[in-house]
Amino acid sequence: MNGFFAILANLGDELTAHVLLSAAAIALGILVALPMAIWASRSPPVARVALGFASLVQTIPALALLALFFPILLSLRAVFGEGLPTLGFLPALLALALYALLPILRNAVTAQANLDPGVLEAADGVGMTAWQKLALVEAPLSAPYIMAGIRTAAVWTIGAATLATTIGQKSLGDPIFAGLQTQNWALVLAGCLASAGLALIADGLLGLIERGLRERKRGLWLAGLLAVALGIGAALAPQVLARGEARVVIGAKGFSEQYILARLIGQQLERAGYAIEYRDGLGSAVAHSAVTTGEIDILVDYTGTIWTNQMKRQDNPERDAMIAAITEWEEETTDTLVLGRMGFENAYGLAVTQEAAQMSGLNSIEDLARVAPQMTIGGDPEFFERPEWIAVRDAYGLRFARQRTFAPTFMYNAVLSGEAQVISAYTSDGRIAANNLAVLADPRRAFPNYDAIVLLSPAARQDAELVATLDPLIGRIDVDLMRQANLMVDRDEDKRRPAQAARWLAEQIGL
Repeated sequence: MNGFFAILANLGDELTAHVLLSAAAIALGILVALPMAIWASRSPPVARVALGFASLVQTIPALALLALFFPILLSLRAVFGEGLPTLGFLPALLALALYALLPILRNAVTAQANLDPGVLEAADGVGMTAWQKLALVEAPLSAPYIMAGIRTAAVWTIGAATLATTIGQKSLGDPIFAGLQTQNWALVLAGCLASAGLALIADGLLGLIERGLRERKRGLWLAGLLAVALGIGAALAPQVLARGEARVVIGAKGFSEQYILARLIGQQLERAGYAIEYRDGLGSAVAHSAVTTGEIDILVDYTGTIWTNQMKRQDNPERDAMIAAITEWEEETTDTLVLGRMGFENAYGLAVTQEAAQMSGLNSIEDLARVAPQMTIGGDPEFFERPEWIAVRDAYGLRFARQRTFAPTFMYNAVLSGEAQVISAYTSDGRIAANNLAVLADPRRAFPNYDAIVLLSPAARQDAELVATLDPLIGRIDVDLMRQANLMVDRDEDKRRPAQAARWLAEQIGL
């Protein structure tokens, strides 16, 4: 219990970022929705188009909407220059503002449409101009209903903002996603409670404003407005104070090994005096684009991922030839520095239980092909869309009865419980041995090499001290050490946090 409260107490940065993102998105939604509502109230065709568009946005899952802004902004970057951010606050702000649009717009349009015609005629009768009628009659009468829409938008937005973690924006989604990947349920619960608590507080304060507007009590709605402003100001203060501090931003994809290696790098740089910030839970394509465009400074990536996903290569050379080609390609096309290999490989592999391997005589993927039509295969959310899977599937003629997608952590639960008979395991994962799984051989070498390598952004590579500080990590971590560190985070008993596993790893390699 003490550990849970300690986690809650350490969510200050995430809470601050979440408040600012949500407040900015709601404010932008209001700025767009209210003028649109005024226009729509005077033009039925505009009302149909505006409400139709806002309703359409609501049909798009929030996670997909957030992700869509990454390629959009990446395309716009070519027009507006390198200064346009493609990850983090801007895409999250735009997506969440669109998500907040519908309840505000719908309530505002409905309020305007249901105003008492007699009151409007009286306003015309005393000679009010259109603007006077809007400000002195329509706005005060509509305000309580608009505020109710803003309350709904606030709760939706605060909840959806947890998903901003996936595009590199710090939020209360950070502990939720990290906890899901590492099965640290205290971390998940802390993030959920903090997000829910924030939504309830926001709803209560906005409800105070709504009540004041409905009852025509200026002091009441001013008090609510002041409380909201003070809350946002309190969240903004740490950001303003820290603005002058230069930070090295380290990216991590959404699984335990990446969290550990990011903390290992971060701890090494902190000992050298650098201030560190982490961007966790990034997808493969997003992470690589982030480091090449300078949205993050450092990333641990894998040679096979870059080879197939970024370079679009289908051949499979030896590992030295592959890393040499990747280094040259990154240098020429992205100005990103491949600092070197960390010393281990985390390859994709197809794994089954030892019992299934013995019963069906499975030693290689070739053996798997004959029984695949009776089996279910499970993969992480990216696996079945990756070129590597397509290459392996076609090389061996794999045709499974069913494909299922699981978060990386739950793939192992799936194969042990029989929800899937085959999974796309990671060869440096300690849970393979811990769960007595067998990784099937790949005699046709359809899977490429997956050496872990350190990438530095075009800006970070210019810092000679940073490069020298990270150099001791190169070539020092073998696969057995990495498996042990991963298992520390992933096991159910005596579970360690990624930062603790990183410190253990640093001790083992003499840092």
